[in-house]
Amino acid sequence: MLGERITVVLKTENTEKIRNIQAKMIRTSIKSVSFSHVVNLVLNEGLKKFKV
Repeated sequence: MLGERITVVLKTENTEKIRNIQAKMIRTSIKSVSFSHVVNLVLNEGLKKFKV
């Protein structure tokens, strides 16, 4: 399922952390792993901590 196309500005240290997660996922996956996919995974896990 495709999501919305938006522009987000991230702190450099957060971008580096997400890129590191992406690199680890790429090493263990036979499929491509997009930056957007990793961002959405991290957001989903983080949002579970909030009661919305």
